[in-house]
Amino acid sequence: MARVSQEHLDARRRQIVAGAARCFARDGFHATSMQDVLRETGLSAGAVYRYFPSKDAIIVALALDVLRQVGGAFSEAAAHPDPPAQPGDVLADTLNAVLAGLDVPPSLILQVWAETLRNPELDAVLQRGIAGVLASWTTIAENYQRRGLMRADVPPEHVARTILACAQGFLVQRALIAPDLPPDVLRAGLRGLTSLTLD
Repeated sequence: MARVSQEHLDARRRQIVAGAARCFARDGFHATSMQDVLRETGLSAGAVYRYFPSKDAIIVALALDVLRQVGGAFSEAAAHPDPPAQPGDVLADTLNAVLAGLDVPPSLILQVWAETLRNPELDAVLQRGIAGVLASWTTIAENYQRRGLMRADVPPEHVARTILACAQGFLVQRALIAPDLPPDVLRAGLRGLTSLTLD
């Protein structure tokens, strides 16, 4: 019997996750069955269960894929601090890159967040992903402070959590209010806020 290449296995896994994501985005996690996933992907039960023993396993895999993209983009921004960019520029550029490569709608991201309340494994995945984003933005804030561009009395972790809140709030707005909202609104908005000159 011929061996199946790793490329084929990876492509099949992506096919299953993408098909499940379409189902989840259309009908929600709880209204989607494994039979729905089989129909959407056109694969047999054996082919799907070879990769994922349950619907929850697919949800975790989907969350991992998204968090890898998001975390990787912010990690890249933290690793290249030259020349220093405004926080809004870093955030907007990174979100533009993430959204360009993201295969799931923001509404599905909100479903994942809600699902963490009942799924401990998914919650652990999300917590690790968020920790990675916070670490990247803490590094970026520390770079600003080393260069004298940011007040030294502001804890870098607080800056990181504020930026994370902006990113999460942006995704909530994309999902619930303005599906075409561009990340560039964060660029302009944060630039405006950081330009305040109060007496």
